[in-house]
Amino acid sequence: MEFSQPVSPLEVAGTIGSGLAKATLAAKVNGQLVDAQSLLPTEGEVTLELITKKSPEALDILRHSTAHLMARAVMRLFPGVQLAFGPTVENGFYYDFAMEHSLSEADFAKIEAEMEKLIREGDAFERLEKPRAEAIALLRDLGQTLKVEHLEEGLQEEEQVSFYRQGEFLDLCRGPHIPSPKFIGAFKLMSVAGAYWKGDANNQQLQRLYGTAFFDKKDLKEYLTLLEEAKKRDHRVLGKQLELFTIDQRVGSGLVLWLPKGAIIRRQLENFLYDELMKRGYQVIYTPVVGRVGLYMTSGHYPYYADSQFPPIEVDKGDPYLLRPMNCPHHVTVYQNRPRSYRELPLRLAEFGNVYRFEQSGELSGLTRVRGFTQDDAHIFCTEEQVAEEFRKCLEMTQFVLQTLGFENYRVRLSFRDPQSDKYVGDASTWDKAEAALESVCRELNLPDLTIAKGEAAFYGPKADFVVSDCIGREWQLGTVQLDYNLPSENRFDLSYIGADNQPHRPVMIHRAPFGSFERFIGILIEHFAGAFPLWLAPEQVRVLVVSQKYEDYARQVENQLREAGLRVTGDYRSEKIGAKIREAQLQLIPYMLIIGQREEEEQNVSVRDRIEGDLGSMTLEKALEKFQKEIREKVIKKRAETQK
Repeated sequence: MEFSQPVSPLEVAGTIGSGLAKATLAAKVNGQLVDAQSLLPTEGEVTLELITKKSPEALDILRHSTAHLMARAVMRLFPGVQLAFGPTVENGFYYDFAMEHSLSEADFAKIEAEMEKLIREGDAFERLEKPRAEAIALLRDLGQTLKVEHLEEGLQEEEQVSFYRQGEFLDLCRGPHIPSPKFIGAFKLMSVAGAYWKGDANNQQLQRLYGTAFFDKKDLKEYLTLLEEAKKRDHRVLGKQLELFTIDQRVGSGLVLWLPKGAIIRRQLENFLYDELMKRGYQVIYTPVVGRVGLYMTSGHYPYYADSQFPPIEVDKGDPYLLRPMNCPHHVTVYQNRPRSYRELPLRLAEFGNVYRFEQSGELSGLTRVRGFTQDDAHIFCTEEQVAEEFRKCLEMTQFVLQTLGFENYRVRLSFRDPQSDKYVGDASTWDKAEAALESVCRELNLPDLTIAKGEAAFYGPKADFVVSDCIGREWQLGTVQLDYNLPSENRFDLSYIGADNQPHRPVMIHRAPFGSFERFIGILIEHFAGAFPLWLAPEQVRVLVVSQKYEDYARQVENQLREAGLRVTGDYRSEKIGAKIREAQLQLIPYMLIIGQREEEEQNVSVRDRIEGDLGSMTLEKALEKFQKEIREKVIKKRAETQK
């Protein structure tokens, strides 16, 4: 399309159709998000993409605008409010305020009512561009000292900045925003929490108000229903109820203590993965959890993780050690233990390695965000010609692991570097080669919903992340496979092997972790299964229940036979009524119950009760045992997951 005068995306949409113009929220101009009312460049060819509520970016734009609407309502209701930042986050948005009034859930109804009023008023979101000096003066006049500080320090390189005005409300903001608040179909305030200005505990304390927004009320209702279901599955609650793990402040925040039942689940996962490693040609190693700081300086992890690692430990003056933030440098030193030949490659080194990151206390969350965790880590050293095949095998192994554990729905996200960023190590040609190799393998495997995310790569190389949907539709980033030409380079560890030509060559390194970390993975598994683990993973697989204590002798024989066959079994021989014992076993999510009464003792049988399917009737112990062992051997996951009532 050609125009003889400057036009906005909204005007372009109008030339196509009035319905499209009404539906246009924003636009992408030459790949950059802009407001629907902004003027297009007048020189040269312009690529324009109109954003409607069906676009992937639409919900984020809507929520950003709703954050402004919420801030405007708060400022109307409570005088003297200082604005900080109001970004979107997963499933919603927040805004940080400095204010005298202490916000609580009791305030939510009146803030929401004021937001509804603002939507009815319908003031448009208007963008204003101002020179930096003029913007600082304006913010000073408004009394917004936090914004002044951000302009003077955080945006000191910007000569021109943008504001958004909606009625009397004016806020420093990059945008874009929806044209009108009337696009906001449904919203809800969710919670309030403490925060610090710019996330620094040394700075001013703020109040953070969270909310969410959707284009229609049906989506909001579905989201709130999902949240209720998620609460029932919260691994922190179930972990305590089922006695799987604990975090004790005497040990330290973010440091997990596995209780006996949780340790069983972890051990079963370790055994499962270890067996796969052996089948796939890996060699298991053990390396220390500390190392000299110089090792991590060579790898680039120090100071890259400086903000999220434990402080160095001074053993001898001038010789500091570090709790390792990653296993990679240790595995590299194992590779360098002696000269390597091309005949040894690919060399696959694996370790269940403990690593430590000093995450901020406000970011810690049960098992999913901790300070000490165990990665199911492996590093593959291979020739250039072996890269595609080894990367393919890593991806296939991750697929196998996820499918075995019941994660059938997942997508794969390729994370590449942002060419404009300076956070990545290595030269551009090396990165281009790595990214091309990774994408080629993924496309050959026809991985589901393959996407490319620029700027999301690790600092040393591109990666493929598996983003998994659990049984209630929530997404989690789990397994990862990363290609690395940088750690082996002469600027890092200068790795080599002797090739068939008797000359030194540089190997390629692949980082691979199907689980990611045992802590996070088990936390997600607890929620995925709502604590009702499949038989092969369940801490207690079978419970023997007696109708009366006079059948205890036979019941103990049954219990012992099951234990000798390798099952994890207990017996309930109390004088309680059998109905109460069954209810208790159900609440504790035991997969199978064997009920022993007079008839079972006389016939030398057992009555089998399935946690999900209920009463399966009477059968011989041999038949019951055969059923259990088959289910364990095949790692069966029953389709109808059970939740606690």
